[in-house]
Amino acid sequence: MKTESSLLTYFALATAVLFWGLSFVATKIALQSFTPFCLIFFRFFAASIFFGMLLWRTGFPPLTGKTLQSLLLLTLMQPGLYFLFETTGLQYTSATKTSLIIATIPIVVLVLSALYLKERLRLLNTLGICFSLVGVALLVFGGDVQEAGGMLLGDMLIFGAVLAASIYMIMTRRLGESLTSLQITGMQIIFGALLFFPAFLWDLPKLHWQAVSSESLIALVVLTIFATIVAFLCYNHALTRIPAAQAAVCINGIPLVTACGAWMMLGETLSLMQLAGGALVLGAVLLANHTPKNNEINISTST
Repeated sequence: MKTESSLLTYFALATAVLFWGLSFVATKIALQSFTPFCLIFFRFFAASIFFGMLLWRTGFPPLTGKTLQSLLLLTLMQPGLYFLFETTGLQYTSATKTSLIIATIPIVVLVLSALYLKERLRLLNTLGICFSLVGVALLVFGGDVQEAGGMLLGDMLIFGAVLAASIYMIMTRRLGESLTSLQITGMQIIFGALLFFPAFLWDLPKLHWQAVSSESLIALVVLTIFATIVAFLCYNHALTRIPAAQAAVCINGIPLVTACGAWMMLGETLSLMQLAGGALVLGAVLLANHTPKNNEINISTST
């Protein structure tokens, strides 16, 4: 029975990795027809209907003044600033590079934890942080010089997404003591749809419905159902069964999924120097997150 439960947990985790990895590719395809704010709002509005019905059956969190303030701040960071930076950045840089830069989130969380939560960094953690900086530099500057100018803006926007997600994870640690992961996720998505609604109205006149391709429409449906609803539910299930730090190591397989998907569907490639940088980033994340079993740091990533 325990083996079956363990298999289900890792199957759920693998499902989340698969759908989040392909979400970067789907976003690139959807952005060929949809404006950034329209894409984000459609995705979260549809998902909010689902989570609203689910929370109606399981129970909404008690929205006291302090809890409401915390949830609104969380929503501002994730999905607010995170998806704003990620979706806009993907207009200028590749899906593969984006997923590799996003993979540095656990490292930024470690740094913020040391600065604001006074958590101690070990030598291996510090070495991992240093190696990750080298890997990111190779990723950003190791490509075609002619493309560097346009992609640099996209890369900087993706770094904004990394910072927003990292701040969110620091903030959510205490909130997770009083609310379930389902309640936090559901309220974030509902508040996220409300947050992006004014920007959606501003962006809507720029959307040409007659020019929306079937591929972009399918990508939007995939993002809503699989990358938002199914992936979040699978990841939340896994987090109730295994430590978050252990789940985070599996989540760092996302860049591999993205690279394969972007190569097959978008024709994206990385230079040898960028491939080396990507490998260094992933290795650095594992090194930076190495902790003794009785002192695990609660770190997770999402997209």
